[in-house]
Amino acid sequence: MDRIEWHDLPAATRAAVERHTGPVEQAETAPHGVMSRLACTIRARAGRAFVKGTPQDDPQAWVYRHEVQVTRNAPRAPHVLWEVDAGGWLLYGYQYVEGRYPDLTPGSADLVPLVRTLTVVSEAPWPETLRKKPLHTRWAEFLPEDVPPGLQGRGLAHTDMSPHNMLVTGTGELLLLDWALACPAPAWADTALTVPRLISAGHTPEQAETIAQQVPAYGAATPATLTMFARTVYTAWEDWERTRPMPHRAALTAAAQAWAVHREKGRQTGAHALSP
Repeated sequence: MDRIEWHDLPAATRAAVERHTGPVEQAETAPHGVMSRLACTIRARAGRAFVKGTPQDDPQAWVYRHEVQVTRNAPRAPHVLWEVDAGGWLLYGYQYVEGRYPDLTPGSADLVPLVRTLTVVSEAPWPETLRKKPLHTRWAEFLPEDVPPGLQGRGLAHTDMSPHNMLVTGTGELLLLDWALACPAPAWADTALTVPRLISAGHTPEQAETIAQQVPAYGAATPATLTMFARTVYTAWEDWERTRPMPHRAALTAAAQAWAVHREKGRQTGAHALSP
């Protein structure tokens, strides 16, 4: 998506933001992410803030409204500072987080705060005042018609566990950014979706699962449920790689395949026996 620069926004929109922040002295467009028409860090009298938004008539404007509502309810997420609806634009100001993307490679010290954050998020319920299709409905075409109960959950799940949606702060806490794709899901869903990311970062499937098992919700999930989920993730990602190719998808699809094969082999040898 083509990004608009801060100084190209309508004057009325910028003025509405500055009523919250004071005069904006500097604006830097975000280097990562493809969803937002505007995504930048601004520096103003009130400090720094991360701003994202889109034109009011954008068919996807509801996604931004949804994201800000979820973020207000999400643990380990930046604070929502303000909302602006002016000059034909919807803008949302989020707490600026000073941090770095985590290192997910084997042996990294960042794996400890990653597990802590996954554990905290797994304990958060979905805010039922917000309407959003659950994950098993989003992936309905890749699941059997009779979805097993284990795949139907009402936890608050981020669902996009890219390291570029994570920041490790100076205090060692790992925060999750960009909650636009959040939806109701099993409590262990984000941990499971992190497994292919760990494999892609250099872990074997066994090593990635050992890390995931440190999250109680993942450890409590039935092996059969996790095996079906791994198979579904691979099927979905392989389909998206073919139909909506992007540069990063091939490596992630290969990692998801390695995870699914690992779990299927375990099932066949009895280590992950499927329930009758």
